[in-house]
Amino acid sequence: MTRGNIRFRLGTRGSPLALTQAAMVRDALCAAHGWRAEEVATVIIRTTGDRVQDRALAEIGGKALWTKELDRALHDRDIDCAVHSMKDVETIRPTTIAIAAMLPRADVRDRLIGAESISALKHGAVVGTSSPRRRAQLLRLRPDLDVVLFRGNVDTRLAKLRDGEADATLLAAAGLDRLGRDVGTAISTEDMLPAPAQGAVGIEVRANDQTAAVIVGAIDYPATSACVLTERALLAALGADCHSPVAALASLSGEMLTLRAQLLSEEGNDSIEGRAEGTDGAEIGKRLADDLLTRAPEAIRRLFCP
Repeated sequence: MTRGNIRFRLGTRGSPLALTQAAMVRDALCAAHGWRAEEVATVIIRTTGDRVQDRALAEIGGKALWTKELDRALHDRDIDCAVHSMKDVETIRPTTIAIAAMLPRADVRDRLIGAESISALKHGAVVGTSSPRRRAQLLRLRPDLDVVLFRGNVDTRLAKLRDGEADATLLAAAGLDRLGRDVGTAISTEDMLPAPAQGAVGIEVRANDQTAAVIVGAIDYPATSACVLTERALLAALGADCHSPVAALASLSGEMLTLRAQLLSEEGNDSIEGRAEGTDGAEIGKRLADDLLTRAPEAIRRLFCP
């Protein structure tokens, strides 16, 4: 796999957070295999999601806007692996691509920037977010809020907030921490469950590339993989997409997995929650999805296509 002095090529988006996460993967690979940093190339792939910033993802193609160009680069052998924020990876992936590893998960919580707490937001405050989940959760807690579309990378959203385009916004604590942005107040997962796979960095390879799979597999953190794959199993069983407000978080204690989840209607008027335990993540995800959809009102069920 050596090409000159390059042993391995990482594909990544070009945002500051994506590049930071790619550097984390590079450093982990170097530590695992005794490589020098300059032997691992970082290949920046510009995605449609990066180019189109004025509309919600659900309106222009969903999470595939973050992955399809990276998938193409993998298939064309321009890169040996692709580094992703796992919450941005669509649930159903091409059979030619496999998740080979995940790094240790960071803080899973959301962080509120612009106020000390959700209850402290002024009446009718404008809150910017592009997430249907965050929108629904906010409106469930505070129906008086005006939730508006906010897209862009972390620093772009923080700049919009400074420019007065909104009174507050919610961002993932993991991304802020990785970029060294010490802002905002973390929201307890008891108050707001995170997006499935939030805080997790995943690495994909070609499904038929066993050499790359072994190289990347050496840096896998099994506890993160077990929890994130359980959350993704829930999404698959729900038939969730970018229009579906869904929150989920799995935890692992010994061999026992516990999965908590919440489904909401678009405006947060309706909500259904549940939990399931077991040792088989795929089975737990399916069982909890079935339970939630059975109990959910039509306003929620219509947002999912199992």
